[in-house]
Formats: sequence, C-alpha cells, structure tokens
Amino acid sequence: MCRNIKPLFNFEPPATHDEISDAALQFVRKLSGTTKPSKKNEAAFHAAVLDIAAVVHDLLHSMETQQHPRNREDEASKAKTRSALRFA
Repeated sequence: MCRNIKPLFNFEPPATHDEISDAALQFVRKLSGTTKPSKKNEAAFHAAVLDIAAVVHDLLHSMETQQHPRNREDEASKAKTRSALRFA
C-alpha cells in the first residue's frame, strides 16, 4: 500500500470529501505510475479518480463497527512518534 494513503474509516469526525479524493488520487497515481498524466490520458486519469472516490465514499458510509471512533489528533501524535523513532 502507498504510504500516503491513510486509513479513513472509523474516525470522529468522519473522513471529508477532500480526504477521500486525495486518497483516490494517490491510489490512481500509484496504479498508473505517474503523478501527472499526459494530455491523451488526462480524461481517463481524472475519471478514474472520481470513480474511485465515489466507491470509497459508499464503502466508508456503509461499513459498521462496534469499536469507538478514533481521534484524529491522537492518531497523528502516534504517527509522529513512530516517525521520530524510525528516523532518529
């Protein structure tokens, strides 16, 4: 999995449209092997991002869990700690 794609499920507040779109963009970039498509492939690239974002939105809103929602600030703090340990 691409390191830039973060889990979006079970957070309070829920994932925003921008977060879902950013994850979809990263996914399409990873699969296509390019960060900026050629003019010829631009329409297909952007259509894929929109399609994947729509599917992810549906997925996140249809999933259920018994666990309490995670806190974004706590998760960010844990990630910074892990990063500091890894790159120290």
